[in-house]
Amino acid sequence: MTGAKRKKKNVLRGKMHPPHWEDIKQWWKRRLPILEWAPQYNLRENLLPDTVSGVMLAVQQVTQGLSFAILSSVHPVFGLYGSLFPAIIYAIFGMGRHVATGTFALTSLISANAVERLVPQSSRNLTTQNNFSVLGLSDFELQRIGVAAAVSFLGGVIQMVMFVLQLGSATFLVTEPVISAMTTGAATHVVTSQVKYLLGIKMPYISGPLGFFYIIAASFACYCTNMENTYGLEVVGHIPNGIPPPRAPPMNILSAVLTEAFGVALVGYVASLSLAQGSAKKFKYSVDDNQEFLAHGLSNVIPSFFFCIPSAAAMGRTAGLYSTGAKTQVACLISCIFVLIVIYAIGPLLYWLPMCVLASIIVVGLKGMLIQFRDLKKYWNVDKIDWGIWISTYIFTICFAANVGLLFGVVCTIAIVIGRFPRAKTLSITNMKELEFKVKTEMHDNTENWPPSERTNVKVFPGSLKTGSKETLQQVKIISINNPLVFLNAKKLNTDLMKIILEGNDSSHPLDDVNKCEQNTLLNPLSNGNCNEETSQPCPCEKCSLVLDCNGLTFFDYTGVSTLVELYLDCKSRGVDVFLANCTASLIKAMTYCGDLDTEKPIFFDSVSAAINTIQSNKNLNKVSDHSEV
Repeated sequence: MTGAKRKKKNVLRGKMHPPHWEDIKQWWKRRLPILEWAPQYNLRENLLPDTVSGVMLAVQQVTQGLSFAILSSVHPVFGLYGSLFPAIIYAIFGMGRHVATGTFALTSLISANAVERLVPQSSRNLTTQNNFSVLGLSDFELQRIGVAAAVSFLGGVIQMVMFVLQLGSATFLVTEPVISAMTTGAATHVVTSQVKYLLGIKMPYISGPLGFFYIIAASFACYCTNMENTYGLEVVGHIPNGIPPPRAPPMNILSAVLTEAFGVALVGYVASLSLAQGSAKKFKYSVDDNQEFLAHGLSNVIPSFFFCIPSAAAMGRTAGLYSTGAKTQVACLISCIFVLIVIYAIGPLLYWLPMCVLASIIVVGLKGMLIQFRDLKKYWNVDKIDWGIWISTYIFTICFAANVGLLFGVVCTIAIVIGRFPRAKTLSITNMKELEFKVKTEMHDNTENWPPSERTNVKVFPGSLKTGSKETLQQVKIISINNPLVFLNAKKLNTDLMKIILEGNDSSHPLDDVNKCEQNTLLNPLSNGNCNEETSQPCPCEKCSLVLDCNGLTFFDYTGVSTLVELYLDCKSRGVDVFLANCTASLIKAMTYCGDLDTEKPIFFDSVSAAINTIQSNKNLNKVSDHSEV
């Protein structure tokens, strides 16, 4: 067949079958995760726990919705809307199975700055009080929710722009200490803002730099001097039922709320992503950082047309889904049904709900963030530099704002890492011939007393060792970590090591397989480190051991140590033994403190050859045990 005829035949064949149909299908599944998990939903196993979790989640959504709406300086009914629409949209576009998106304390506090600045309480008397247009609410309340909706809309647009720019791969710059300090500082701000409701004190809205200390001083003075002459109990008031028709947020004030929109976009996304990643790690599935940008962006843009305040995931609701045994996003969708019932039927009955009760709900809901003060002990024992970053980020957050504290923490972390080392490389093989010679020598000394059948079957390969007879074939992979292990290259290390463990054991290409991992983390595109889908497969080796030579690991941070511990536990669950050689005392202490390591058998060794001798000894003991059982 000539080249022209073959080309014509290929063209005709392409016309018969739509090109790249599978790629288009996979693209839609990535952008609409509900198409992936909904067809596989198991009604018999998952519906009951999801229903129970959905009912409990609805209770949280309603109470927190009312509370966070007041925190956002808008009418409480708008918090109910913010508990409904974002949850539905995230269940369609989001990947976190235990992430309940809705009203959030931190984003509500940020949007309240814009609401109080553009529509202050002093303007209430300037608006028409008898002009009831939407749900019986005054123009003052509608102007306030208009500002909050504008913040939500612009914040969602910023998140969607970040999705288009694929900035999800840059989220590794926001380390766990920075997130913990920022959320704890913001939670401290929220608690102080509720003092006036908890103590029944009438105070003006205070914000801006050092506003935290102004609130504390004013509250203390008012309470001690008994400046309040009346002790009337403040209640929520009228809650209209039903959902108004959609209305676009006021676009003419977008430039005025740009600062708050950036705060909502960054703080909300970072807090939500940390919860989604924690859920994925706990239940062994993957989360795409870029897709989360899209999911939260749409969860802010679309609800802004339905009078909703900015939304994000909340730690309390996620913990509630954990404790009640939720299986999938169906629990969130079921909760939306009950929230809808409250909006149309039960809402007016909440008239006499005291404001101090809602303030208490806010404070209790922030318990998970406030107890993060306990993380200070952990950071001190693992890496004192991370401890210092936590303290400084927290101080900046309470003195200024959550977005300022977040930005400071990120810049501080990057500056410190750049100062400690110029570049990071994850995996490489060094001095393998010398190592091979040492291993051969020591194994030769130890095999003098072996049976002849085993003595002739000892083989050493560059980068890996295969020991034992054919019946008990065991492969040992030796990997050298030659640079510091920090947040910049921790995910890359985890991904590369899992690939080495899972790839085939073709002894004819050992060097090629290992050399694939010789990559400079700062110069190559960073992966998200989501290897959970791959790691669900069994290890191709029947028996496999991994030796990590940490001789070149000069320093580390909390993220790096957490990655090593996570890798060890993951390999242990697969039956892969992990041994660490040439570890410093500080690394051993940090790993022992940070994770639940196996204390029954040693995993830290002075040299690689000592680790390999232990592997061989364990193999011989297992063989003796097997013979005894027979």
